[in-house]
Amino acid sequence: MFDADGRSKPLLEVEGLVRHFGSAGGLFKPARAPVRAVDGVSFAVMRGETLALVGESGSGKSTTARLVLRLIDSSAGRIRFDGQDITDLSQRALRPLRQRMQMVFQDPFASLDPRLKVRQTLEEPLIVHGMGNAAERRARVDELLGLVGLSQHHADRYTHEFSGGQRQRVGIARALMLHPDLVVCDEPVSALDVSIQAQVVNLLKDLQARLRLTYLFIAHDLAVVKHMADRVAVMYLGQLVEIAPKHSLFANPRHPYTRMLLDAIPRPQPGEPSRHQAQAAGEVASPASAPAGCRFHPRCPFAIDRCRVEEPVLEPTEAGHMAACHRKNELAPWEAAAPAAASGSVAALRLALYAKRKAASTGTV
Repeated sequence: MFDADGRSKPLLEVEGLVRHFGSAGGLFKPARAPVRAVDGVSFAVMRGETLALVGESGSGKSTTARLVLRLIDSSAGRIRFDGQDITDLSQRALRPLRQRMQMVFQDPFASLDPRLKVRQTLEEPLIVHGMGNAAERRARVDELLGLVGLSQHHADRYTHEFSGGQRQRVGIARALMLHPDLVVCDEPVSALDVSIQAQVVNLLKDLQARLRLTYLFIAHDLAVVKHMADRVAVMYLGQLVEIAPKHSLFANPRHPYTRMLLDAIPRPQPGEPSRHQAQAAGEVASPASAPAGCRFHPRCPFAIDRCRVEEPVLEPTEAGHMAACHRKNELAPWEAAAPAAASGSVAALRLALYAKRKAASTGTV
């Protein structure tokens, strides 16, 4: 779908999205400060693209994913799907749209019912939405199993008989049963063995090209994001701090937090120096006690007095590239990555993932 100027229209638009969790307290329990899990997030996902939402654990990525699918309700803001405002739609009104937006969950062990065989799991969405007869549903299950790299004989097994990678393939097949336009992938490879992650990422890319899917891809591993995404949105303590096309963000990040995340990617050559002028310090703060001003300033090596009192806004730095940092135009240029790290090939992805696994097993960083 295109607008009057021939430009592609967004499939998903999020404007000023907010979700706070709080406790009003009780007779013997004092009220607690609200947890600002998502605090004024705005972005758009164009048809056919992959927008990656990245950040450390606790930054609000998964909450954002559930908000855009209306699995939980927002405290404020608007959500538009294919031009229709779905923010306040009732569950009955949302039901026809559920077919067009689906989710692949993070944990393939917890997201599949162990009491059901694979065929029952995959047929369930069709039955719930009243689609097809028994023969048609059976044919659709067989078709999707083939698309995700499984065979028909897998349909009559229980999920406990599968490996983690095979279970996630079943989860992907379930998400695609109803011919969705938008698929939200909530860290779909983080629970898998490193040797399987690249296979699942490549499967998702192949399915996107074949079925013309649009992805909102939640992740914290930038090696995976670099192989998967078209654009990247960086989230910290419930807010977006940078959003840009993938190549622009990896070549010249304009926010210190983004630079910290990029510098954490394992380097192929042991002992290769960091490209940071100074290292960020500390751990991500609690969303219930986010600091005043820029939320990253307690960890930022470039923070100035202004950062401690004035919250920066997301502003353009160049075409398609936006950052929320008072010093975004003062940071030294980001050096080009080494060729192996810059490559988007499967080999480079496997190398980065292997380095990450080895570092984790030896306790090094």
